[in-house]
Amino acid sequence: MANARFRRILFRTLGLIFLFLLSGSVALMITGYSYVFKTLVYTYPGIDDLELFSTRIIDDPAPVRWPYASDYQDRRPSAPLSGELEKNKSVAYLVVRNDSLLYEQYWDRYDTVSPSNSFSVAKSIVGLLVGIAADEHLLELDQPIGRYLPHFNTEAGNTCSIRELLMMSSGLNWDESYASLFSYTTEAYYGTDLPALTNKLKVIEEPGSVFRYMSGNTLLLGMILERATGERLSDYAAKKLWKPLGATAPAFWSLDHADGIEKAYCCFYSNARDFARIGQLVLDSGMSQGRQIVSKDYIRQMTTPIGLPDERGAVTDYYGYHWWLATVDGHRVVYARGILGQYIIVIPDLQLVVVRLGIERGTKEEDQHYSDFKAYVRGAVEMVR
Repeated sequence: MANARFRRILFRTLGLIFLFLLSGSVALMITGYSYVFKTLVYTYPGIDDLELFSTRIIDDPAPVRWPYASDYQDRRPSAPLSGELEKNKSVAYLVVRNDSLLYEQYWDRYDTVSPSNSFSVAKSIVGLLVGIAADEHLLELDQPIGRYLPHFNTEAGNTCSIRELLMMSSGLNWDESYASLFSYTTEAYYGTDLPALTNKLKVIEEPGSVFRYMSGNTLLLGMILERATGERLSDYAAKKLWKPLGATAPAFWSLDHADGIEKAYCCFYSNARDFARIGQLVLDSGMSQGRQIVSKDYIRQMTTPIGLPDERGAVTDYYGYHWWLATVDGHRVVYARGILGQYIIVIPDLQLVVVRLGIERGTKEEDQHYSDFKAYVRGAVEMVR
């Protein structure tokens, strides 16, 4: 991944070219690219973007504190792990073992309650919420998406199911470019009308045939959840996930505009300790605080490789229902990840949950995982040996 400086330079350069070609702000408004102004001002999404957008709160009326391990803070990170954490400008690294806090470290002004943008970790949260709604029989995974989204109530649209959105195999015409001012992903982040954006989408490829990672899939799932549950996405998340988990601080979800809809694919803000609760939920097969929040069967499906061919023709053994899957040094790993190296990592055989938040990440490798992710896994494993 290009570093942050390169991305900022690229965005500024493209923006200047665009402004020159379209001859100013009037042209931007006419062409529907008014969101470009905000893009050019802020250049690239960051972990502290909470104040840039309207948000909806996910509240916490019954917090449950993490217990501390008997050797809390006694086990220190190895030199390789510390180097990776520093190199990638980490703001939080936390390890939970056997349901107890083992180690945590924070950098700069961040602490145990500092909210940070999790970016695409939000996709994995939406994946869990879909499972909860399915358990409650509010929706069925094999229902066509046109049942909930009138725009897709067409012959082509109704060939795509909720399950295929979860599997990132919808066949949509979404553009997942992060370096373009004019991609759907950039418009979704900086724009102010997500429903209008989704109306541009259509099914152009047979659903269920190829894995193509698209934020648009999660955006549609968020809209489906609102229609199926009759609640705003944040309210449903608060009632069915955040409160039952015993989260100790409010979370926030960015909206497209004031009192608008959530950027379901992105922009769920919380702290490392409360993000770890999501990992613990997955580790405990959907159980938290003595309650079955999401069924064991759904967790099993969610963490099973989808097995479709990806864009390279390789078998997708690294993705389930909005959760990433890996094997690192013989350890099976389930994890959520965001574009700047945000991770909620579950290592079942060692009863470990690892959270890393920060500003940069490593390089993408042939197996579709990032080098820094593997370093965080290895570092946690070394810590408990």
